[in-house]
Amino acid sequence: MNYWPLLGVAVIVIGFALRFNAVPVVVCAALASGLLAGLPVTDLLALLGKSFVSSRILLLFVLTLPAIGLLEHAGLREHAQRWMTRLRGFTLARLLIGYLLVRETLATVGLYGVAGHAQTVRPLLAPMSEAAAEKILPTLSAEDRDELRAMAAATDNIGRFFGEDVFIAMGAVLLIQNFYAQHGIDLTPLSIALWALPTAIAAFLIHATRIWLYQRRLQRRAAALHAGAR
Repeated sequence: MNYWPLLGVAVIVIGFALRFNAVPVVVCAALASGLLAGLPVTDLLALLGKSFVSSRILLLFVLTLPAIGLLEHAGLREHAQRWMTRLRGFTLARLLIGYLLVRETLATVGLYGVAGHAQTVRPLLAPMSEAAAEKILPTLSAEDRDELRAMAAATDNIGRFFGEDVFIAMGAVLLIQNFYAQHGIDLTPLSIALWALPTAIAAFLIHATRIWLYQRRLQRRAAALHAGAR
């Protein structure tokens, strides 16, 4: 048994501990493991190229994240907060429940990559949620803001997680089908998706209730502060 290729794991550990860029660290670890395993350089480069092409979906993140960073540097979050303050009838509950409905509906038809934490929650949904909450309770603490950001992130997670299982071509549905097939139970992807639909509806109702209760808690705190000021 040749244990030398395991040094690639050490390269990853050291690189991450020193906070180096993740992509060069992983590539260097792959090169180190391949060379120590005795692979020719040409075969190793071909393997890296094949892995990169098969994982080309990562290019979406490589291209999206810098664009979002530039938009945030140009004040996207601040603009989103100002937009929210101008929409007088758009409350915190309406914002988050509306986003949950759209996110879950898109996920049910396979468009789960349209939104997400990096491209939607951080630059838009979270600052808009803070602005909507400030209309209820202007004196938000740092803990309140962290909780609002967590609520926005949870809304995205729940919408995608429970919505995507209704899409019959999703890998999770095929995994469920394969699991039951191994135990002698034949299920079609359509039947699995239909059984996932009540769960998705229940998840929507439960989280929408949580959002509404959170808004009510902010309103009660604001009323208590207003009464104390008198």
